[in-house]
Amino acid sequence: MFGRRQTPGKTTEQVLLMRTAGLLVGQTLELLERECRDGLTTLDLDVLAEDFIRAHGGIPNFQLVPGYSHTLCTSVNDEIVHGIPGGRVLRDGDLLSIDCGADVDGWNGDAAVSLVVGGPDAGTDADRQLIATTQDGMWAGITALAVGARLYAVGDAVEASIIASGEAQGHDYGIVEDYVGHGIGRTMHEDPQIPNYGVRDRGPVVRSGFTGAIEPMVTWGSADSRVLADDWTVVTTDGSRAAHWENSVAVTDSGLWVLTALDGGRARLEAAGAAYAPLAG
Repeated sequence: MFGRRQTPGKTTEQVLLMRTAGLLVGQTLELLERECRDGLTTLDLDVLAEDFIRAHGGIPNFQLVPGYSHTLCTSVNDEIVHGIPGGRVLRDGDLLSIDCGADVDGWNGDAAVSLVVGGPDAGTDADRQLIATTQDGMWAGITALAVGARLYAVGDAVEASIIASGEAQGHDYGIVEDYVGHGIGRTMHEDPQIPNYGVRDRGPVVRSGFTGAIEPMVTWGSADSRVLADDWTVVTTDGSRAAHWENSVAVTDSGLWVLTALDGGRARLEAAGAAYAPLAG
């Protein structure tokens, strides 16, 4: 779609405003990970998230999406993405993906985590591997971002990471292709879209100041999916479990700043040999 054009870019001041929104999203997810436990409903988590975001000067930006009235998407077990919070009671051993976004002063953050309710020891080896494989794929995609690089190198890196993890574990993961990453800024979803898998097109050239959300969704079994009757919740067709990780990232001439990570992505970026480059106001 973008051919040889460049991605859009943002000024230093705009990226700093996005860090404020992104940090609030990261703090909200940290709170939810800490509070998530057996016996809570997904709606309990949603209320907790909305109260926290609004108390810190933000607006839950999922509520700005036409037809959606919640702060989170809470996807459990075989639900890949867009699970609607409600009366479902979480139990130890459930695999839960939490997607969260916030708007602060007209700028947006968007991120997702996957976890085992009750902590990693409450999950199966398969669930722990699926979560780690998806998270590693996300970071591989993030570290493929660089000024002057082609945007769709992100999908190549995500796919290569997931395949490598599967080969090391003796397992064949499914990479969901129906839902992709995206630009982010004044609105939560902006062009260009960012595939989480390799495509023939190399995509636009990444420009300094580009901000995008990298978000692979990976399944233990087939990547085939269907949407439930609520018109939102996406599940695997074979009933296998799924994981979802996401971070919003800024790309500058100096390197990368993960806007929704509490440490700005420093630990994972430096471990991968990528430049960690927070901006100063």
